[in-house]
Amino acid sequence: MAELELGAPPRSLARKLVDQREFVLVVIILGVVAGMAVSYPEAMTSDNLAAVFLSLSFQAILAIGMTNLLVSGGFDLSVGSAVGLTGAIASLAMLSGVPVPLAILLGLALGAAVGLANGLLVAKVGINPFVTTLGMMLMIRGLLEVIAAGGSIAGLPDSFKWIGQDHLFGIQYPILICLALVILGDLLLRRSRFFRQNYYIGGSEKAAILSGINVDRMRIFNYALTGLLAAVAGILTAARFNGVSSTTGKDLELKVITAVIIGGASLQGGEGTVLGALLGCLLMSIITSSTTIIGIDVKWNTFIIGATLLVAVLIDVLSKKKRSAV
Repeated sequence: MAELELGAPPRSLARKLVDQREFVLVVIILGVVAGMAVSYPEAMTSDNLAAVFLSLSFQAILAIGMTNLLVSGGFDLSVGSAVGLTGAIASLAMLSGVPVPLAILLGLALGAAVGLANGLLVAKVGINPFVTTLGMMLMIRGLLEVIAAGGSIAGLPDSFKWIGQDHLFGIQYPILICLALVILGDLLLRRSRFFRQNYYIGGSEKAAILSGINVDRMRIFNYALTGLLAAVAGILTAARFNGVSSTTGKDLELKVITAVIIGGASLQGGEGTVLGALLGCLLMSIITSSTTIIGIDVKWNTFIIGATLLVAVLIDVLSKKKRSAV
């Protein structure tokens, strides 16, 4: 969030708070949670809340990379499929006798390689990000279906599963890893000179080039980082569920993009924070969990996600028009 002046008049301070997307999201989240606590107190148990945070942790890890991409004017439709493929390759390596640390490194390297390929095609070849990452998504999903033979890969060693199933101070490791990565990602995007170049690129690519920013290098790096984070999520997913299936990570990219846009990132680039993306993921998880609690069929979740995405984009477009008119 932008810094607030403590000595500002009450109205000015209130207006600045309302203008902060993160603050608005926190208010909405607290409102939804309070409403659910009053209407369905039996559902607001520690186990249910832990399940919500565990579910969003995988999405939030992906959201870190997606935020960087959207801020710089790009996006990646292949991250969901990359989650499944990297988890499958790491799992197969372990089942083939490869030591767990090496199998994890293999999965991470594969994720980074997928992202690197996306970055090179977008930055150096000049293919549209939508076409590039859509094609990569289909290729990776096809490979995963072939590798998993339409079924699943399971039976992973206990020396690996603890990463996704054990606890530290009562908190599951995926949640702790997610929080550590989100804090690091938010600090870097806000404070690091290297990562802040993404805002200049997303704001005006021509101006960024004229100011000496290596736009192609940043784009390639952003896609490689996104692929690496997808691999982290894929490995944690495999550890959590003791394997992967041919549908692992399916449609996950849509949920992540929706959450990041809700969090304040713009499809036109130049805006967004990792903290906002985390709050967007949290709001999406609470909404989908709440619909289940109140008895709405889970088959409606995809519709709800799509509607939420359209509303988030509409708000983004209207707010941009309002600012440009001032």
